[in-house]
Amino acid sequence: MSKRRRSAVLAAAVALAGSAVWMAAPVAVAEVVNVNYTCKTPIGVKSAVSPIDITGVRSGSGYKITMSWQKGVSSSPVELGAGSMKPSATITLGGVDSGTLKVTGPANAAAIPENTPIKISDLTGTYTPKATGKVTFTAAVLTIEALGTTTTCTPANSPGPSLTLDVTASGGGVSDDGSAGQLPQTGPEDSAIALGTLGATVLLAGAAGALWLTRRGRTAPARR
Repeated sequence: MSKRRRSAVLAAAVALAGSAVWMAAPVAVAEVVNVNYTCKTPIGVKSAVSPIDITGVRSGSGYKITMSWQKGVSSSPVELGAGSMKPSATITLGGVDSGTLKVTGPANAAAIPENTPIKISDLTGTYTPKATGKVTFTAAVLTIEALGTTTTCTPANSPGPSLTLDVTASGGGVSDDGSAGQLPQTGPEDSAIALGTLGATVLLAGAAGALWLTRRGRTAPARR
């Protein structure tokens, strides 16, 4: 094979690798959304606005979904001792999926002083796609259990999605906590590593093909 022919084959392999990386790139759009909560507490109705961040990280056949609050959304008239406050929340699914995803988190590690905004720890859950396409994740009801009481906080401003994922159905199922079937970081680092490996595989395959053609050209018997 001529030098020009080998160069053309390798160039085609590189182009194919780049094309495969582009086509396989996952789509994930995250946005911090201000949520105006109306909270029904044991001492009356309270309201507070908190920016909500929802992220998805690939985990096996699903995604680990994490919901984060950047500000406290309620307070207590008495001190809440360590371990006395337990938060949980629901996330509304949209797009090609529907229903809700429950996310939970640990109790407060330190005491929360009276009349101080309650900082909610990050809450997590597992989502497994039941359909193929774009799925949105929007903050829904926050529940705070403390000292035998329950406070429910509901968005009053119809917030938009905090996360949109482009997913592929994987059979569905029910999570360990019994919530609806639920499948990053859809993060750029993990995706770059995975896609870089794909590109290298295609490139190596192209190089191997060029080497085989070269050897074949050298060993082929001359025609008479």
